[in-house]
Amino acid sequence: QVQLVESGGGLVQAGGSLTLSCAASGRAISNYAVGWARQGPGPEREFVAHTSRSGDSTYYAASVKGRFTISRVDAVNAVYLHMSSLKPEDTGIYICGVSTTSVFWSDSRRYSYWGQGTQVTVSS
Repeated sequence: QVQLVESGGGLVQAGGSLTLSCAASGRAISNYAVGWARQGPGPEREFVAHTSRSGDSTYYAASVKGRFTISRVDAVNAVYLHMSSLKPEDTGIYICGVSTTSVFWSDSRRYSYWGQGTQVTVSS
């Protein structure tokens, strides 16, 4: 079993930047592909970024491509999401999850463990 803890959220003005962290314990994060999703006021969880287990492949939602960068540092058991040029519509709870595959990376059923999330609020 792996435990995930997100951090780095906060309040930022539009156009600003934040870097979120996803720290893993219990098992090495190197065993997993990792995705970031965000939960807005609606029921749907939007997947925004994903890194393959090796880190060689990354995937982004169209809404964040060019503004968000996902990276992993297996040596410290963590994955990061650097977010820049933030917009009010980026507001939400950002949650990281781990999967054994990068196939259908935006399908929540592919993820076996999730963290609790960190709140990001972008003011206009």
